[in-house]
Amino acid sequence: MATSAAATDGVSAAALRSVLQRVQLAAERSGRGAQSIRVVAVSKTKPVSLIRQVYDAGHRRFGENYVQEIVEKAPQLPEDIEWHFIGNLQSNKVKVLLTGVPNLAMVESVDDQKIANQLDRHVASTGRKPLKVLVQVNTSGETSKFGVEPPGVVELAKHVSLECPNLEFCGLMTIGMLDYTSTPENFKTLAKCRSEVCKELGISEEQCELSMGMSGDFEQAIEMGSTNVRVGSTIFGPREYPKKS
Repeated sequence: MATSAAATDGVSAAALRSVLQRVQLAAERSGRGAQSIRVVAVSKTKPVSLIRQVYDAGHRRFGENYVQEIVEKAPQLPEDIEWHFIGNLQSNKVKVLLTGVPNLAMVESVDDQKIANQLDRHVASTGRKPLKVLVQVNTSGETSKFGVEPPGVVELAKHVSLECPNLEFCGLMTIGMLDYTSTPENFKTLAKCRSEVCKELGISEEQCELSMGMSGDFEQAIEMGSTNVRVGSTIFGPREYPKKS
């Protein structure tokens, strides 16, 4: 059993190196340096031992979708990890997330004023430095997807920037289609939203990140302007969800 786990770990470290190489090539095709692209290794459903192997390969940015998972894993791993929370965040889980993960670097899934206000209030009460956040945008129009609709993006970005002093607005995020792939239209929609937000806030597009692209489409996303890609199964292998009885 231990041999099998070690073999899997080695595969993940090699897969990380392959992803980083692909990121570099995609960045070059878009006229940028690889250092301008953040790779978040999405480790949901994966054990701490596997995350540790990718950490030992030199990676420091990891993402989780569920509060329960991230608060269980983070204390078992080195403090210099930069954790990204990328799943839907419920108001009653905000305090648990912030107190349970002191090295939480970013919440990528702010999709309404209520959750922004909750984060702002709890960041202040825990005495931590302002928390970086992205506004999640529903670019596919699917009702099953979380995220603010494109017409509401500017208003929400303004609220975070101007009314939430304990949050740092850093940009926009999208998940894409129902099967977690995206189309150029999804990416174009997010880029259009960024232009509108930057105009309204009086900031440059370089000051507004685009988090788009996952395992199946991160190279295309980078070529279309992404600064933050969330890669899970390509690094860690297929998800392992508990079987329903």
